[in-house]
Amino acid sequence: MQKNKKESAKRNFIPHCFCFWMRSKKNVAVVRLQGVISAQNDFKKTSINLENTKVDIDKAFSLPGLKAVAIVINSPGGSPVQSELIYNYIRAISKKKKVPVYTFAEDVAASGGYWLLCAGDIMYASNSSVVGSIGVISAGFGFVGAIKKLGIERRVLTQGESKSVYDSFAPVKESDKKIIFDLQGDIHDEFKAIVSKRRGKKINIPEKRLFSGEFWSGKKGHEIGLIDEIGDLYSVMQDKYGDDISFQHIKKQESWLKKKFGMFTSYEGVVDYLFEKIESKISFNKFGL
Repeated sequence: MQKNKKESAKRNFIPHCFCFWMRSKKNVAVVRLQGVISAQNDFKKTSINLENTKVDIDKAFSLPGLKAVAIVINSPGGSPVQSELIYNYIRAISKKKKVPVYTFAEDVAASGGYWLLCAGDIMYASNSSVVGSIGVISAGFGFVGAIKKLGIERRVLTQGESKSVYDSFAPVKESDKKIIFDLQGDIHDEFKAIVSKRRGKKINIPEKRLFSGEFWSGKKGHEIGLIDEIGDLYSVMQDKYGDDISFQHIKKQESWLKKKFGMFTSYEGVVDYLFEKIESKISFNKFGL
């Protein structure tokens, strides 16, 4: 019996010591949000959305000895809904845990990526980062002429006159444009409200230009008030908390099978991965990256 107690004490000693050591350190949790913001999940989960990021965010705010959470963003944007959901979640947990959030733009934090950047109590970028693009876009292709040349007859039956809005195989109607513009307007208003709330009087250019969808370098973004300071993750955090700060990078855990074979475990996985890569490449190319 005495032997069992000693063995149990030994087993518990290391975890207790580890927890005490972690609490005694000055930890900064680092979460990386990289890629296009999209509700769609491929096998490797490379898109940014609340489902993919929630676990990482929760881990970050649960670290012992936590001084701050740093979120590094490299995204050309994407889904406004997922941008809003992630933004709201970060702000809510930061308030609940009473832990400050610092956001850092890397290559690009534009459109939805800038929405995420606004989740920081203090927002940073490098001089050559791309920030802004506060607008909403819908894009597609029209195949009316193509199907006519091929002799293809389009057959569509609906209940509801607006059910086939913006059909790629039909001419664009003015009523369709109005529906899309109204929808974009509501989303744009929400985006503008977030930026106005987070940046306020720090912005020093006219709203018409600010919300036009234009984007700027980090250097110019700093001048016009889109970000607070020019700086990188390591320099800023060490300056604020000392050289002995410990950076805890939150990384997704993957099984051995997933690491080895990744998206190649199914044909659908390969297709999803390729389309996600193409979408990401096109989105980043818009900003010259």
